[in-house]
Amino acid sequence: MGGNVLGAGTASQILFGIFFLLLVLRVPVAVALGLACLPILLIEPRLSPMMLAQETFNAYNSFILLAVPFFLLTANLMNIGGITDRLMNFSRSLVGHFPGGLAQINVVLSFFFAGISGSSTADAASQSKIFIEAQRKEGYDDSFSVAITAVSAVLAVIIPPSILMIVWGGVLTVSIGALFLAGVIPGALIALTQMATVHAYAKARGYPTYPRATLAQVFSSFLVSIPALLTPLIIIGGKIFGWFTATESACIAVLYAGFLSLIVYREMDLKGLIAALGDTGRLAGITLFCVGTASAFGWLLAFYQIPEFLLAGVKSWGMGPIGVGFFIALVFLVVGCFLDAIPAIIIVGAILQPLTVGVGMDQVHFAMIGIVSLAFGLVTPPYGLCLMIACSVAGMRLGDALKDTMIMLMPMFAVLALIIIFPGIVLFLPNLISPEFLR
Repeated sequence: MGGNVLGAGTASQILFGIFFLLLVLRVPVAVALGLACLPILLIEPRLSPMMLAQETFNAYNSFILLAVPFFLLTANLMNIGGITDRLMNFSRSLVGHFPGGLAQINVVLSFFFAGISGSSTADAASQSKIFIEAQRKEGYDDSFSVAITAVSAVLAVIIPPSILMIVWGGVLTVSIGALFLAGVIPGALIALTQMATVHAYAKARGYPTYPRATLAQVFSSFLVSIPALLTPLIIIGGKIFGWFTATESACIAVLYAGFLSLIVYREMDLKGLIAALGDTGRLAGITLFCVGTASAFGWLLAFYQIPEFLLAGVKSWGMGPIGVGFFIALVFLVVGCFLDAIPAIIIVGAILQPLTVGVGMDQVHFAMIGIVSLAFGLVTPPYGLCLMIACSVAGMRLGDALKDTMIMLMPMFAVLALIIIFPGIVLFLPNLISPEFLR
């Protein structure tokens, strides 16, 4: 931009240099993003430090972002109100007789939980408390138990209603309804690969199974779970058919989860409700603080036209849609190792979007490549938040669970490659149900 003291190259070196230096010094990501902006705001005469607060506040002034705390509250109400227990019993009746029965239940419960909560950290926290000690008692190796719990938790950001989809749609102007539909098939494929991985481990290590449930037991557990299973249908169906917005669907999810916990299952008391509200406030505060400082960081990138500067060389490579898809996946896989997914979307997504437009890549396809790639970062160090949560609950070092975690990620990489090469995997349901989303 003309008239600036700093050029795009110098500004990018200052922004990213200070940011990564602060990360090395173990400054929290959200704080590091804000502090990295301050030198630029002090150096550039046309800007001022007050703009950090202004741009951060502008990010919060978003109706769509209200969905984030509501979906987190839904997940907490599910855990306290007994909804998760019903889904676990149903999962056991479905897959408990498979090799590695308890680990199979872990994956299937994560699949169901993902369709309601939208938060991988909430999934990792709840599933770790439920499964790690139980698997330990049944003779599962600790490293396997931690790995499968953490890896299955990432389904929550891929299967709708994902908080990452809501942030991506709001920041990069992509239909959230289309993203909800686009995540169903990739999420199911990843869940199936995780179940196949558990099967292979169970056969190799002799992990136990449960007796096969009778049809009567399956039907009985299904009937009890129907109210809980209706939650994702209400959320996603209401958004797709235009009955309510993403934020309104999150509010309805809270009301519905509260109704189930208080009236239908009657397992939540006032103490449990207060605990759910407190935990939600803490998690939402952390998440939204990241959104605010990342938005200020992203605003400076746009001010200096840094995305165009960084992509100038990449565009000369002459890559087609598939090549760009793999490049995007690589960037997000690397960034996800160091940065939380939400600021990564706001910063890196905005940088890469012009490249996808240039090769004619569908923006829903771009979003799903980015979201699935960022999901890996939740279990890969040094960030690996879901893996850290599971290790903390298990009382073991993160490094001790890395080998099994990396093995479990290999089949998931294959699914990511399929998503890049065959866009129809992502776009089939949006085209089938609501093709107007993709116009």
